[in-house]
This record gives sequence, structure tokens and C-alpha cells, in this order.
Amino acid sequence: MFTQNMMAGFLILIFSFSHNARAQDIHVALVRNVSGDVKIIRDQSDIVATVGTQLLRSDVVVSGPKSSSGIVFRDGTLLTVGASTELEISRYVFQPAEAKYDFSVYLRKGEAIYSSGKIGKLSPESVSVNTPKSTVGVRGTRFIVKVD
Repeated sequence: MFTQNMMAGFLILIFSFSHNARAQDIHVALVRNVSGDVKIIRDQSDIVATVGTQLLRSDVVVSGPKSSSGIVFRDGTLLTVGASTELEISRYVFQPAEAKYDFSVYLRKGEAIYSSGKIGKLSPESVSVNTPKSTVGVRGTRFIVKVD
């Protein structure tokens, strides 16, 4: 039999798990604009990208031929994803109060234009753009990456 204390402890435990799950699902970016066919792959589900779509860590942005999308991250970093591109948001942490920063995306194919936000300015060593054959570290504020 459950006592009142056991029930209260059980409810607190359930709440803490659901709170942690929600904390991990906080969006890291928003789709700013879309041209053509762009989708988000999240947990093996496809989501049609529209202006305002929230992006989470580990989301993959996939653009079709003659399509593109603009993405703005919480720190103001801008990414433009070109046609026929696959880009995964690998890691993202922006906690300026604790001086914790991490920005990493993986460009499987296609092209992207990167423009630094606060993470790139405050902690450039925390930013990386990975491709199948290389990793780009941020030393400037804007660059283009293309993967054939």
C-alpha cells in the first residue's frame, strides 16, 4: 500500500522526469524563411518547414532542389541552407549567465551560409561546422560551406 509520503515522492519523481524531458525540448532556432520544399526530420518524422517552425537539437533540415531556408538561432546566429542540402543541428548551448556555449552543425551535403551570432563572438572556439571530410572552426563572422 502506498502511504501519502510514498505517493508524494512518486509524484515528485514523475514531475522531475517530465520537467527534464521538456527542458531538453526547448527550441534552439526558428525557421525565418522558406522557399520551395524544405522539411525537418525529427525522431524519424517529417515536418514541413514553415516560417516560425521551432528547431530542436538533433533536428535535420532537408531542402529540395531549387529550395532554401533561413534559420535564426537563439543567440542570433544565422544559417542559410541552400538547395539540395542536409544539415543536422548536432549541439547547441547558449547560456551566457553561466558562460556555457556550444554550436555544432553537420553539413552532410549541399551548401550553407553561416553568419556569427553571440556564440561566435563571445566564444569562437565553441563553434564548428562539420562536413563528411572536414571541420570548419570559426575565425571570422561569415562564410560559405559547400559539400559535393
